[in-house]
Amino acid sequence: MLKLRIGTSAPKAAVTIIPIAEGAVIPEPAQPAAAAAGFTGKLQQSCEIFAPSGRLMLVGVGSNPTEASFRAAGALAVARLSHVPSLALDGMRLLPTLAVAFAAGAIHRAWHTTGLKTKPDEGAAWLKTLHLLSDAPGIEAAWHTTSAVLRGTAFARDLVTEPANLLTPDDFIERLAPLERAGVQITVLKRHELEHQGLGALLAVGNASQHRPRLVLLRWPGALEIPPIAFVGKGITFDTGGISIKPADRMWEMRADMAGAAACAGAIFSLALRGSPAPAIAVLVLAENAIGADSYRPGDVLHSFSGRTIEVIDTDAEGRLVLADALAWTIRRHRPAAIIDLATLTGSIVTALGHHMAGLFSNDPDLAAHVAASGEAVGERVWRMPISDQHRRDLNSDIADIRHCVPGRGQPDACQAAAFLREFVTGTPWVHLDIAGVESIETADDAHAAGATGWGVRLLDRLVSQRFEDPHRA
Repeated sequence: MLKLRIGTSAPKAAVTIIPIAEGAVIPEPAQPAAAAAGFTGKLQQSCEIFAPSGRLMLVGVGSNPTEASFRAAGALAVARLSHVPSLALDGMRLLPTLAVAFAAGAIHRAWHTTGLKTKPDEGAAWLKTLHLLSDAPGIEAAWHTTSAVLRGTAFARDLVTEPANLLTPDDFIERLAPLERAGVQITVLKRHELEHQGLGALLAVGNASQHRPRLVLLRWPGALEIPPIAFVGKGITFDTGGISIKPADRMWEMRADMAGAAACAGAIFSLALRGSPAPAIAVLVLAENAIGADSYRPGDVLHSFSGRTIEVIDTDAEGRLVLADALAWTIRRHRPAAIIDLATLTGSIVTALGHHMAGLFSNDPDLAAHVAASGEAVGERVWRMPISDQHRRDLNSDIADIRHCVPGRGQPDACQAAAFLREFVTGTPWVHLDIAGVESIETADDAHAAGATGWGVRLLDRLVSQRFEDPHRA
């Protein structure tokens, strides 16, 4: 992650970014250029100026500046000047929260990956240093908290970027070493333990791969004597679709089918880095949905951890199977105050919401409202989706307790998937976030670099800070 330096000065070579509210007075040296460019301080406006004192860029923060608008302004500056080696963000007259939001937007947008290229792209240049100009009391403490969330997000983005041949379930576990150094307790359930405890749905999905399935428990103890908040993440390190094999077109994107687990790991990492008082756990359910002699089949009946039997209809609907075991296991073993799962689960949620929002399903209106508010606050928006009685009736099976999707309807439906998952969380406040479509971005824009977004880390961290760090509210 790009390092931030906080102080009252920056090298002369740095381009200085100045936030301007709509209608505010523009600094005198910049007034002619701003007038010529029609710059007034509106959101998403920018104006570059070559002044005698140095190179400047004005960025608009709108008529009613908020943390969100300052994050957007910081990101916009980097999007327009990512080739510049050094930037200085002028936060001298800003409250610490706004100055830190300004820097957070810049650093989030500056993330990039060089992948596995042996040589950089010709002409490529990246921002190397970022200076936040501020002497406000409390700025260092405010940055410590925000920096933890950014590090957790970058951690998740790096995981999602990795190709499946270099990020098997066991490779994923090895990548968790920084969390352990930060104080997170890590427990791994391997195949024999999964068999002993009866996680038959997870075992079926991962059975055909030479890279055996794993269940990973990440525990942040916190300081409060209250039940933990639990995150559950789908971690399919590659998804062929199994016997119900996917089309070749865009199958390569299935290396990112572990983005839910990456987000949960990143969120626990951020809580540990900032020393959250709230106890929290993350359960990562890791497997590769491969094809082989030991593949599970459409028509099979699986015995899940909950005790329910599940009729398999489509082996490409594997995510809900591994989550069913993980949700039931988490509730029985750890009795969380609430449980939130994240998964790149269905293409149908992309059809419904595009690449702008995640789908939210829940059995608890209060928890759902807090999750939605947290997402809105950090720019990771969600849309509440229904689970009707008919969605559940569609899953009735003639030969098992439940079937996991509906035959003959093409793309498995997001609402039926949520209805299936709800069967495994009875009695516990629960939110399911279908993040297919928001876990990565194909083309860079003013808010994100191209590639993984780390979607969910910031939302989960915000939710914990607002709802679960006060023992009287948790």
